[in-house]
Amino acid sequence: MIVARTSLLIGIAAIAACSASPGDGGQSVPRNSPLEPDIVNVPATTGRANLTPTAPPFAIAEIGRFDDPFAIAFIHDGKALVTEKVGRLKLRNGDRAVVDVAGVPKVATGGQGGLLDVAAAPDFMHGNATIYLTYSESGAGGSALALAKAELDIDDECVAAPCPVRGAALRNLHVIWRSGSNGPGGQFGANILFSPDGKYLFLSSGERQRFTPAQDPKQALGKILRLTLDGKAAPGNPMYDRGGVEAMTWTTGHRNPYGMVFAPDGRLWEEEMGPRGGDELNLILPGRNYGWPIVSNGDNYSGQPIPDHPSRPDLEAPKLWWNPSISPGGMILYSGDMFPALKGSLLIAALSGEALIQVRIAGDTATPVAQWRMGARIRDVAQAPDGSIWLLEDEGKLVRLTPRT
Repeated sequence: MIVARTSLLIGIAAIAACSASPGDGGQSVPRNSPLEPDIVNVPATTGRANLTPTAPPFAIAEIGRFDDPFAIAFIHDGKALVTEKVGRLKLRNGDRAVVDVAGVPKVATGGQGGLLDVAAAPDFMHGNATIYLTYSESGAGGSALALAKAELDIDDECVAAPCPVRGAALRNLHVIWRSGSNGPGGQFGANILFSPDGKYLFLSSGERQRFTPAQDPKQALGKILRLTLDGKAAPGNPMYDRGGVEAMTWTTGHRNPYGMVFAPDGRLWEEEMGPRGGDELNLILPGRNYGWPIVSNGDNYSGQPIPDHPSRPDLEAPKLWWNPSISPGGMILYSGDMFPALKGSLLIAALSGEALIQVRIAGDTATPVAQWRMGARIRDVAQAPDGSIWLLEDEGKLVRLTPRT
């Protein structure tokens, strides 16, 4: 028997939520970026995307249970990390055994806060593997979100995969980025995505139900940020020369951006929760303003209308929108072989919609294809190494989707 210890470098992102200081409601990020590709965004290509829910065409098997899970990410050898909002990080082995990862930082739980996203860095299979997590932390005046790194030390013994795991722990944890402000309540966004070249990290930051910060260039709320892998402002960002939060900002005017994916052609797609209605799928272009809270195809929870996107053609319109809400969670671009009909499509987890949604993308267009009724609030979606689809349900189930036989 060969006993091996695997050390993975883990980066933990905790995005500090910003305070509700007033912002300039009409301020937009500059439209002209030296990095902007030859892509022109246009108003919604299909518009309202709600479809009649249909029965799922999958074989569905429960393969685990967790306590208030938020995100799942595969690392290697069939192993996957699962975050639980209560502040626990779980390592699931390929043989279904689950162990707690020790050394997780203390998180601010309650409401929408806690231990949130998890993502393996692009080079984690090449000796200097990195994992990033997002979480909320306590501070004066409320909770905050920050970015940190640590080593994940996996103690496993292996003759042949799957290798039994005897334990796992975070080592040498240190924070590398904070937003610099605290506050109560609201949703964090907190999604992590790496650029196709593996050099940069995109981070979504929700506006935490504070509205005006999404249009305030001095605050990180309501933004998509582009950072180096050490949590600094990435060179080439649209406002890099201005320093501070502005130097980190890629796009502005977001409410609660959750899922982000790069298409094979390099286009960046993002979905986010609207207010009461108005959930969006956006094509993300550097330096653009996506309008929140100035415009939305939904209404405020108070019932007060919000001007629709067509009223402000200077602001970026969504490619698709949902009204009534589906409350999108995680999102992937399916690339496996197990489901040929899904290859190249976006798969979106829906919470209030209790669905898995397929959207076909081609260039800068998006077309809703199917809305499968799953009978539970779907928090996250992941593609397993074998091409099966894994779903995390809000109530704790982990399920695996395979073709019906």
